[in-house]
Amino acid sequence: MLPLKIHQSFFSFVIAIVLFFPKITFAYPIYAQQGYENPREATGRIVCANCHLAQKPVDVEVPQAVFPDTVFEATVKIPYNLQLKQVLATGKKGALNVGAVLILPDEFKIAPPERISQNLKTKIGNLYFQPYNESRPNILVVGPVPGKEYREMTFPILAPDPLKTKNVNFLKYPIFLGGNRGRGQIYPTGEKSNNTVYTSLATGKISEIVQTSKKGAHSISIKTNKDTIIQEIPAGPDLIISLGEDVEIDQPLTNNPNVGGFGQAETEIVLQAPKRIQGVIIFLIFTLIAQLFLVLKKKQFEKVQLGEMLF
Repeated sequence: MLPLKIHQSFFSFVIAIVLFFPKITFAYPIYAQQGYENPREATGRIVCANCHLAQKPVDVEVPQAVFPDTVFEATVKIPYNLQLKQVLATGKKGALNVGAVLILPDEFKIAPPERISQNLKTKIGNLYFQPYNESRPNILVVGPVPGKEYREMTFPILAPDPLKTKNVNFLKYPIFLGGNRGRGQIYPTGEKSNNTVYTSLATGKISEIVQTSKKGAHSISIKTNKDTIIQEIPAGPDLIISLGEDVEIDQPLTNNPNVGGFGQAETEIVLQAPKRIQGVIIFLIFTLIAQLFLVLKKKQFEKVQLGEMLF
């Protein structure tokens, strides 16, 4: 009975975390998966940018062309300075995590384990890839994972076979990437996280600054012409105002502790038909032979001309 009780206690703990600390789960890609049927909007913007406000570079590399029903690598790069430390939910400083969403063409999907070579498995490491949802297995999500180990990720992708799959042709297809490092600045509820700058809610004078916790949270009183506004600042960002200072509405009260950011990139890949390559090779061979015979014929003609001139 003891293992069953432990099992029940564990699930009770998980449920309590989800109910009473929902912001923890909001830091994960599951929010986008639950809130959006498609992570890429009609404008081309990937929805992760709604919470990760700063812009940072990302890159994706794929082969120029692949054959049908073959496994190829998609390399995602999320560069950042490993010396950087981000503000955690507790207000302390810690290492940055990274995450990515890779939007593949329809019918492209993650390669099954039995199709992945040992060399490719070594490149992948301990990464776990999951489809965005059941209806979109071509959209892959990974993370958050430690940025120190996974600033560069390798996705094993299986190309479809147009001869076996409907709505797939031998064409050029786009691939879209969204990648972030660090925590977001806004929760899905619209609230600010402690990883962003806090601005004044009113115009007035700072009448009181009280530290409300040992972690570094503050309560700021702003005295206006009519009343006093109390503004709570969580642990994380540092105050840049002082007692008695006059402030304007929307004036920053703290620094911006965010060192991460989100970026988008795109590339293209050609689903190549093997018979097309064979046809090109055959054409080149025939062209080479024709050119060779043309040269030989010209040499023969020149010899005839030379013979006629001598006699």
